[in-house]
Amino acid sequence: MRKYLMLSLMGVLILVLAACADDSDVDEQAAEDGGDDGAATEESASGDIVVAMQDDAVSLDPHGSNDSASSQVRQNIYESLVSQDTDMELVPGLAEEWESVEEDVWNFKLREGTTFHSGEEFTAEDVKATLERVSDEAVASEVAFLFEMITEVEVVGDYEVNIHTEYPFAPLPSHLAHNTGGIMSKSIIDEDYQNALDEAGVDMTADEYYELRAEGGGEYEEVMDQISENVGNVIASNPDGTDHGMLENREPGQETVLTKFEDFQGGERNFDSITFRVIPEVSARLAELETGGIQVAHNIDASNANRVTEGENTELIEQESLRTDYLGFNVQKEPFDDVKVRQAIAHAIDREAIVEGVYEGMGISATHPIPPDVWGYDDSLEGQQFDMERAQELLAESDYPDGFSAELWVRDDQMIVDTALYIQESLSELGIDLSVERMEWGAFLDRTGQGDQEMYLLGWTTVTADADYGLYALHHSDNFGAVGNRSFFGNDELDEALDNGRTESDEDARADAYSTAQEIITEEAPIAPIVHSNFSIGVDTSQVEGVELDALGDVRLENVTFNE
Repeated sequence: MRKYLMLSLMGVLILVLAACADDSDVDEQAAEDGGDDGAATEESASGDIVVAMQDDAVSLDPHGSNDSASSQVRQNIYESLVSQDTDMELVPGLAEEWESVEEDVWNFKLREGTTFHSGEEFTAEDVKATLERVSDEAVASEVAFLFEMITEVEVVGDYEVNIHTEYPFAPLPSHLAHNTGGIMSKSIIDEDYQNALDEAGVDMTADEYYELRAEGGGEYEEVMDQISENVGNVIASNPDGTDHGMLENREPGQETVLTKFEDFQGGERNFDSITFRVIPEVSARLAELETGGIQVAHNIDASNANRVTEGENTELIEQESLRTDYLGFNVQKEPFDDVKVRQAIAHAIDREAIVEGVYEGMGISATHPIPPDVWGYDDSLEGQQFDMERAQELLAESDYPDGFSAELWVRDDQMIVDTALYIQESLSELGIDLSVERMEWGAFLDRTGQGDQEMYLLGWTTVTADADYGLYALHHSDNFGAVGNRSFFGNDELDEALDNGRTESDEDARADAYSTAQEIITEEAPIAPIVHSNFSIGVDTSQVEGVELDALGDVRLENVTFNE
């Protein structure tokens, strides 16, 4: 059977700007849903659930990477202050309620009675330590841009913090709900820094380092450089969160095993363990699903969807997404430093044909750099449209009227490869001889982050459902490389629009800023959006029920039940 989950985001912005529901609202909703956060009944069977992933997690350190595979695993280890449900609405996490008390100050009331996997009690000090760590230059986190507006985390009490921002920032709760906002225990952060200091031979305690960091200056920069290589090693191998899964075993490239955290405060869970097994080939994932070796197969592509739908014991769950798959150009390399070349290619791509021919209707064509359900999307802009005649005119006006040769880099994924082959054929009409090079996911990320590529295919999910996240990381000149701007495109006017979008408090002014940004991106074409693809997974319904898929592509296991 085929099951569709429709995306509904109308309430997201309202919830971002307002305090969250009080306890009575939460209790009423839980009652309507049939229990406390998917709580299991005493009669429910328990068991071990295996999720087959296409890629391995890059890091279990929330600040260590911003990839989807890591997000999938980490969301079961860490809780953030604010959470998102499967409809992408903001709901309480480690913060029970929050509100903007001043233009640049947010107050968060924290959940009491919560412990970390290590047994440490969760308090405001853990929030402070986590949010100060992500901006530390020694960590060099590629997600620091998400939290860079935070200037101070003020501990008001054991279970209350005020977060001060450099400027009014309406989407802060959504940013804190990002998986990289997962709260770690201060004790593991202290241990991690102490290990890095000791490995570097720096005679200093973690507390002394924090004092030095707060002062800044040359001595801090010297120590920061010395310890940066080893910061994160302890956390990556021994994560300490408060969510329902605690690390039991990790074999990089093969599997990550989590066991149920018995002291989890967010509701009962049926599973005894969750194993995220790395099976790169979709055919191998499906074979395991059909023979009962796994319960969930991640990343089912269009060519295999019917196989899951028609399976005797398998169900396809498909979810509309906040993702944009795009063709990127390294504008610092010839011939892609020529805007007319980029524009010509953007107009030469028949997105509708790709959606139907490659994605088999599992998505919608993308003409804008962000999806329509993201706040700030400007539907008045025409965007990039397929027009081969215009493409030929633009290339004729460029410095390469007769075409050229170039490489297009892709990850080792058949649907992405098929998209690349379609683009290859289309661009041959312009005299562009395109060769397609596929590579392993980790190598692809590393090399495109370093700027080795000419052209590349990649995707970005606007996790916060706000244009700031969808545009700032990928297109601001401060974010060249692994942070997101793998096109290495810089434009002063675009930077100004993106800066205005995140600093303005007026909603209309923010919308205008993001409209300007989208117009510039469309015209300058550092990327060519291709498709807003749907996410899909396969589930063995003879073994489990209650598996959900959210608009970020993450498998949600809160409500899993096992069939006896």
